[in-house]
Amino acid sequence: MRIVLADDDTLLREGLRLLLTAEGFEVAAVTDGPASFIEAIREHRPDLAIVDVRMPPTHTNEGITAAVAAREVIPGLPVVVLSAYVEHSFASELLREGARGIGYLLKERVGRVESFLESLHRVHDGGTAIDPEVVAQLFSRRAHPLQALTEREREVLGLMAQGHSNSTIAQRLFVTGHAVQKHIRSIFAKLELRADDGRDRRVAAVLTYLEGSEA
Repeated sequence: MRIVLADDDTLLREGLRLLLTAEGFEVAAVTDGPASFIEAIREHRPDLAIVDVRMPPTHTNEGITAAVAAREVIPGLPVVVLSAYVEHSFASELLREGARGIGYLLKERVGRVESFLESLHRVHDGGTAIDPEVVAQLFSRRAHPLQALTEREREVLGLMAQGHSNSTIAQRLFVTGHAVQKHIRSIFAKLELRADDGRDRRVAAVLTYLEGSEA
C-alpha cells in the first residue's frame, strides 16, 4: 500500500513514517503543509493518504480542506484524518459527501499500533474508521432523535459509525447477525430513514448525529 503523509509536527510525521515503513507500507511522500500534500497526491497517486487536521498557515481546518481536495484529484481516494482532539464540525464536514474510504482518528490512536493499522486497512478497503472517542462524545452531546434509541441500539450505531460490518458488530456484542439486522432496522425507523429515499441509510444514520452534535 502506497501512502502520502502530511503533518507539520516533525516528531509525529517522522514517527509515522518509521512505523509505516516498518510495517511494510510504502511511504511515497512526507509533507508538512496542504499545498505540498496535494502536489504529492498528484505526483505519486497513492493508495491512501494520511493528513493532520490542523496545518499551516492558520492551523484551523487546512487538513480537512486538503483531504476533500485530494479526493477531487483522485476520486474515492481513501483518506485518514488525524486530530489531537475531538472536533465535531470537522468530522461532519469530512463525511458530508459520503463515508466510504474515510477515517477520522485521534492522534493518540497511533500509539495503539494494532488498532491504528487495522483502521488504515479498513479505510483502504473502502470502509469507515471513526475514533471511538469521537463517537462517545457525539452521543453524549446529541439530543433528539437519538434519545429515542435504546442502549443496545446506541451501541450498534456507535459501532456502525466506527465502520464495523454487521458480522463484526455481532461478534463484539455477542449477539447473532439477525439480532444486529433487527437493531439496525429499528434505528433506521426511529431516525426516519426510509429505504426509498435514495440515500445510503447506514451513512445517513451516522451523519444524523454528526451533523447535529453541536445542537
